[in-house]
Amino acid sequence: MSFKIKPAPSSDTVTKTFRMPADMMDYLDKLACKHNLSLNALVIQCLQYAIDNLDADDEG
Repeated sequence: MSFKIKPAPSSDTVTKTFRMPADMMDYLDKLACKHNLSLNALVIQCLQYAIDNLDADDEG
């Protein structure tokens, strides 16, 4: 299944801090801007896609 960027839903959130490689951050910033999304909304979608597509052996 391919990754499709969608409009951002609203929901309850928590605040965490993560460090990412600069080139990855630049790419995500450009992608979020292209799709008129916040960087946060795009990262959430990327993480949800990764979680939804984990191999069964890797799940909790």
